[in-house]
Amino acid sequence: MKKQVEDWILLADDDLRAAEIILNDESHLTNICAFHCQQAIEKYLKAYLVEKSVPLIKTHDLIKLNGMINEIENIGIDEKKLFAVNEIYTESRYPGELGLVPSGMPTEEEAKEFLEYAKEIKTIICRAIDGRIESC
Repeated sequence: MKKQVEDWILLADDDLRAAEIILNDESHLTNICAFHCQQAIEKYLKAYLVEKSVPLIKTHDLIKLNGMINEIENIGIDEKKLFAVNEIYTESRYPGELGLVPSGMPTEEEAKEFLEYAKEIKTIICRAIDGRIESC
């Protein structure tokens, strides 16, 4: 595994851990938890692309990143779930818009689902990079 890929995975793992801490200790901060889940997934997807020597583009769009992955191979990402998480990220940093889903503030249950999906993406990406989860 390339050093830069390891760096992307470590950064993604930090976002994943932040989401877990927030959900366990401050579960009312569902928007922040959801945002970290989106960020983790974005970084895992970028790790895969870097491993495959695909030049990264400046985007936070998970659908676009997955499309770039699908041009190489279909690694089994659930696009319906990916679309839901993709709705979390906004270019704006104004209060009230950060980390919101289209229906407003994510529920605690939605935040838990986003966290589980981020963990699922990590597993998929690690297996796709070198065939085993232990590498990540």
